[in-house]
Amino acid sequence: MANVVVVGAQWGDEGKGKIVDWLSEQADVVVRFQGGHNAGHTLVIGGNVYKLSLLPSGVVRTGKLSVIGNGVVLDPHALAAEVARLQEQGVAISRENLRVAENATLILSIHRELDALRESGSAGTKIGTTKRGIGPAYEDKVGRRAIRLMDLADLSSLGDKIERLLTHHNALRRGFDLDEFKPEAIYEELASIAPKVLPYMDAVWRLLDEERRAGRRILFEGAQGALLDVDHGTYPFVTSSNTVAGQAATGSGMGPGSVGYVLGIAKAYTTRVGEGPFPTELFDETGELIGHKGKEFGVVTGRKRRCGWFDATLVRQTVRTSGINGIALTKLDILDGFETIRIGVGYKLDGQTIDYFPASQLAQGRVEPIYEEFEGWSGSTAGARSWADLPAQAIKYVRRIEELIGAPVAVLSTSPERDDTILMKNPFEA
Repeated sequence: MANVVVVGAQWGDEGKGKIVDWLSEQADVVVRFQGGHNAGHTLVIGGNVYKLSLLPSGVVRTGKLSVIGNGVVLDPHALAAEVARLQEQGVAISRENLRVAENATLILSIHRELDALRESGSAGTKIGTTKRGIGPAYEDKVGRRAIRLMDLADLSSLGDKIERLLTHHNALRRGFDLDEFKPEAIYEELASIAPKVLPYMDAVWRLLDEERRAGRRILFEGAQGALLDVDHGTYPFVTSSNTVAGQAATGSGMGPGSVGYVLGIAKAYTTRVGEGPFPTELFDETGELIGHKGKEFGVVTGRKRRCGWFDATLVRQTVRTSGINGIALTKLDILDGFETIRIGVGYKLDGQTIDYFPASQLAQGRVEPIYEEFEGWSGSTAGARSWADLPAQAIKYVRRIEELIGAPVAVLSTSPERDDTILMKNPFEA
């Protein structure tokens, strides 16, 4: 039996929450391996709605071990708040079902404030961050001055680490003409939250190796989408971590040979939150209608998502950079009733036809989409649970997507409800 990695194949918000929840019923362990509480998943289970930002989706199901890996940057206050919120909804959370990597980097108040200062400033390029400190925390990790979860276990050792951190951050604050942070304030912030998060700490790399050797099924849950990858995405309008499937190994401490089947999640159209290029974006009534029908607002931020036609060129590119074995296609039902549907199949760049999305920021802003046009369908796909329930034109649309992206549709989702799913291939049995 394969382990499974779930990654977004577009710019995030593809409906990973439902698919991960559906897969988590078959999994024994669910692992978050990158990002932070800037991600958002909405799970609808038995009429109950759970909104998760940091915790793995498996935490709402009994008998599953949820793991936050070392590739995640952890806001300890956000973790404590999310745990408390779910406990109020009746979800049991303890060390029995939640572990956090001891070497996970912490997000502190100085990171959140710096993120907001940069994003709100008039100078430079607005990236469209959530202002939650994700980027600055990753910077400190790479700069080797981060404070990690394990550091909270010995508060007496924090003094030198805080001084090293503030040498960098206070220099930045002087540049913003702001008061410097006091070491005492950072220490109090860490000391106060330590008892709430330390009970979950573990050597996750070892834990996962033990689970793998015992034959447990492991589900790796990615956040955001491959087009927001810091290396392979629409740089600089990206997140601060690697979001492609290869990060599942690095961000959890497991070897790449243990990762297994890669399932990419893609909407039947395209959305994006925040700034950055979007070749198939619609600025007309059709785009507004897709957004209205699809309830396209961010789980974490509430920001309105930009909407456009499915871009097969972009998804084909993420199929390759993530080694995607199969696609879970979501929200097909949102396209019900459209007379005409388009798929982006390539681009024009300075008069030349190209079949890939260029890495250059300037070139990304100049590409013009090339479309194929499809007759829509009047019948409903909402709630369909078999191919026989789908209109012929909807099936034709799905099959054409498979051809264009070079990967089969393994799962087809037709509503937010987990059972409204058509399964062609079970990733755990691939």
